[in-house]
Amino acid sequence: MGSEYDYLSKVGNMGSELQGMLSPYRVLDLTDEKGLLCGKILGDLGADVIKVERPGGDPARNIGPFYHDEPDPQKSLFWFAYNTNKRGITLNIEKPEGQDIFKMLVKGSDFVIESFSPGYMDELGLGYTELEKLNPGIILVAITPFGRSGPYRDYKTSDAISWAMGGQTYLWGDIDRPPVGISHHGHAYLLAGSQAAVGALMALYWRGTTGRGQRVDISIHETVSYISLKNTIGWPMTQTITQRDPTSRQTTNSKVTWPCKDGWVTFGFTGTATAPRSLQGLVKWMEEEGVANELIKSFDWSSLNLQTITEEVISRLVEPTEEFFKSHTKLEILRGAIKHRVLVYPMATTKDILESEQLSARNFWVNLDHPALGESIAYPGAFLRSSTLSQRAPLAGEHNRDIYQGEMGLSSERLDSLIQANVI
Repeated sequence: MGSEYDYLSKVGNMGSELQGMLSPYRVLDLTDEKGLLCGKILGDLGADVIKVERPGGDPARNIGPFYHDEPDPQKSLFWFAYNTNKRGITLNIEKPEGQDIFKMLVKGSDFVIESFSPGYMDELGLGYTELEKLNPGIILVAITPFGRSGPYRDYKTSDAISWAMGGQTYLWGDIDRPPVGISHHGHAYLLAGSQAAVGALMALYWRGTTGRGQRVDISIHETVSYISLKNTIGWPMTQTITQRDPTSRQTTNSKVTWPCKDGWVTFGFTGTATAPRSLQGLVKWMEEEGVANELIKSFDWSSLNLQTITEEVISRLVEPTEEFFKSHTKLEILRGAIKHRVLVYPMATTKDILESEQLSARNFWVNLDHPALGESIAYPGAFLRSSTLSQRAPLAGEHNRDIYQGEMGLSSERLDSLIQANVI
């Protein structure tokens, strides 16, 4: 193995070859699906993110959907999405030799991100107390279900559990039915991953002023509870508990989703401050096309009150409006809404987003080659303009030789023996 000086020198010189806000910082990403987004964000900002997987690959590679619906750890679209701008190595940190290699990596790194159970890294001798001895500037970001302390410290979780215990599930769905989940994939985990990235960057700023790293403790439960605060702060003022919206199932009065020629648009008869101008614009537009009835033409939109308006009146407003939208495509409605300053907007499908002229003009979509698949896949680009999306998610152990041999100086024979021993 090469000397520590040689390895750290190579890491330090990488900044001249990389471009991005976080070049040449290095991240060791040991997370599963609970924290993958954190490393992706740091990678999108230019950091050299090394995804460390167990030999054979991370179990998160088995999360669907899969490319062409073919279940395969190397074809997980979930994995592709959250591991772009990362390099990949395999390493068994439960074996002594693997721990030695990991410690060497830590000496040349700035961040370690992990999502193991509390105490797991300490049991391996790889907790923050030990790592800061090797590298006083190391920032350890730990993402756990309930944090490192408290009576729930050792409890397991799932996205559904985190979303429910954080107070979000209670507010989703119709009031006369059980609560509903958001989607198949982990919104709570994505929240935690994004907050972990924020915490990592705050710790980096603090390190810049003090020269010391620190441990960042991220609780998935707390990240969800935090975004629920807007629903709980009303209690001291109104002494009422926020309920699911009783109008979430559309009635005539609350109708906001309308069919059109080639899909759906969103529009509402509302009593907001901007509503009269918008509704008057719609009336003018409908008059130009000869489809406005007398009630619509003469209605006093400034006095609209959905709490007191009768069902008969609102029905006479809704019927011609619905027929008007049905006679136009989404693009026609968008252009007309801009011209007449109406608060109506097409509801975009995935296909619409892919074909968006605005996103295309901004070069939002990036095609990344997947040699193992024999073709390229279009990805959403980095989340801000100063970054670039340049690297697909790595195959399991794809960069083992680049990092272990090219940067750490292990010989080919040594690397082969570590692979045989299931260390790498």
